[in-house]
Amino acid sequence: MSRRPSALARLLDLRPGERALVLRAGGVYALVLTANYMLRPLRDALALTGGSSKLPWLFTATFVGVLIAAPLIGWAAARLGRARLVEVVYGVCALVLVGLWGALGFGPRVLASQAFFVWISIFNLIAVSMLWSVLADRLRTADAGRLFGLIAFGGSLGAIVGPTVAALVATFLFADHLLLVAALLLVAALVVGRPLWGARRGPDADDGERGDEAMEDAPIGGSAWEGFVQVLRSPALAGICLYLLLMTTTATVVYFEQELIIERTFADDAARTTALAGIDLAVNVLSLSAQALLTGRIIRRFGLGVALAALPLVTAVGLGLLGLMPALAIVAGLQIVRRASNYALAKPAREVLFTAVPRSARYKAKSMIDTVIYRGGDALAGWAFTGLGALGLGLGAIAWITAPLALLWTGLGWRLGADADAAERREDAPPPPPPRG
Repeated sequence: MSRRPSALARLLDLRPGERALVLRAGGVYALVLTANYMLRPLRDALALTGGSSKLPWLFTATFVGVLIAAPLIGWAAARLGRARLVEVVYGVCALVLVGLWGALGFGPRVLASQAFFVWISIFNLIAVSMLWSVLADRLRTADAGRLFGLIAFGGSLGAIVGPTVAALVATFLFADHLLLVAALLLVAALVVGRPLWGARRGPDADDGERGDEAMEDAPIGGSAWEGFVQVLRSPALAGICLYLLLMTTTATVVYFEQELIIERTFADDAARTTALAGIDLAVNVLSLSAQALLTGRIIRRFGLGVALAALPLVTAVGLGLLGLMPALAIVAGLQIVRRASNYALAKPAREVLFTAVPRSARYKAKSMIDTVIYRGGDALAGWAFTGLGALGLGLGAIAWITAPLALLWTGLGWRLGADADAAERREDAPPPPPPRG
């Protein structure tokens, strides 16, 4: 007799055998994002140590860093199995955090703060991208559409704990010690996720759908630079690149406006860290219910196109409002709604797109897209923002100029999602009947 699913399983649309995978993956994501969001307010506050004029240089240094990191990850993916790859990447990230803690405590404060900003801006992409590469390797497209929102819910729990701890430590203790706690959390993520790294695809997976390569925890092979070539040869990957480039360009403009407004409003690092942590906390509280109850249903009911177009549409409206009134309340509200839309809809939907690409691209091309394209867009947008400011344009005018990019981004998101949905329907369609006679 088959066991009837519980009310909670029906509410969350969980199939038999999926609960353990979701809990483990969500737990790892919670630990990683707790570490990230503990450090993010400190990073943004320390970014102002040398003045906001240094931000374009910090974004450029971060881009150079990911240009180095992406081929290194590609080289490691070519030679290490999935489990060993995750252990090496997370282990190195933890060791660098410990080193930066020492540098902030005993080295030149301004230089150490700048190095901290650059590394955290690299680390938060690498650590998150690696987890989603594993999940895209494990799940079919249809299952990913149902489950990625639930897994992202675990991340939002961690992202709520992170800024809460950061705000408390910044108020009552010494904020630099957050780096040591973050390093321990990464080690804990490795322990919790160990069965996940080496495990096969989901319990209901069709072993033959992707062939034996998707079932193996084996080195991928190929070159360190293969991810760049894969993007150039694949229209689907190129479209994801453009989507991410437009996303990070508009996000950087909003970020610069936030930093300038925060700098003018608050006088010291502690007040700035507390204010930024409050924004992060509001973002992740808003994301929770949507990820648990709405993400999978929206993707199934309305398709990936709606999920991918929602964030850019929200951004376009928010930039229009910011153009009318570049004030703290407006930029904080835009950041909260925009980032909540990203975590609840755009991020899970974008990761679903990678379930349909070859296994090698899920590690090499994805790593390159999530780091080089992301931070390259940051650097370009940062210098563009500075250049427009040097021409005498204010925060409102720059927001107005950026809004059309968000509208272009909206159309691209709809197109990418519609194409992916059509491809999925073709794969799920029954084969045509044999000819009669």
